[in-house]
This record gives sequence, C-alpha cells and structure tokens, in this order.
Amino acid sequence: MNSSVPYLIQAINEWILDNDCTPYLIVDATMDDVSVPMEYVKDGQIVLNISPTAIRNLSISSEYVMFSGRFSGVAYEIYAPISAVMGIIAKENGEGMWFPREEGDPTDTPPEDGPPADDVPTASPDGPPKEKGPPTLKVVK
Repeated sequence: MNSSVPYLIQAINEWILDNDCTPYLIVDATMDDVSVPMEYVKDGQIVLNISPTAIRNLSISSEYVMFSGRFSGVAYEIYAPISAVMGIIAKENGEGMWFPREEGDPTDTPPEDGPPADDVPTASPDGPPKEKGPPTLKVVK
C-alpha cells in the first residue's frame, strides 16, 4: 500500500485551517533532497508556516511537499520529500500529528528517556528554540 503520510498531511492541514488555526510543517532539514533556507534550521529541523496567507502553490504528493515562501523578504522554493516531514501541528494549540521516522536509521530514533514529541524544541526564525508549546513563526508578506 502507499504511504498514508501524504494523505494525513493534507487532511490535518485542512482540519487546522477549518478551525481557523495556522498549520506548521516540521521538516528534518538534514535529510537528502530537502531544500529549505538553512539559516532558519535549528537542531536539524525547520518549522514552516504553510497557511495560504504565508505561502503560494502548495503541492503535496506521494513523494514530496513543495511550495513558494518568503523568509525575511527573500523568496525560496521549498521542497521536502515526504520522508523528511516530521509532523504537522497548529501554531495556536500544538494540536496535529507527528509521523514516525523510517526504520533502519538509528539517528532518527529518539532517546528512551527523551521528552515526548510535544516537548521537543522546534526551530523558529524569531529566536532560539522553545522548550514547550507550539513553535513561533510569523506571517511574512
């Protein structure tokens, strides 16, 4: 069967938008073929605001997530293979879904005594990683 992750990304994105919240996509920027502005990567991951007011041309396929976005006024074409997508959550309340990492890569296995997924620090261009709560990004027009 095909991976359910692209379908879940689309569904959770719609659900977040339907509830008037801001969808954030968390991407593992260390994986091959990921194209994101590296200056915004923190701890190997990047948090991307994928709301319709923040980006253009969102495309979610069985292979990748791709869109056009701006970071500090500079346009970027963002590309991430589905396997690099770690989760999709709502900015306002942290609700959403985290996706399991592919088996066979020991670098993707969280430590047994590590924090739960909701407490993992996330990257933000607004400052240092946050220890708790949803990531903090702002819409750049």
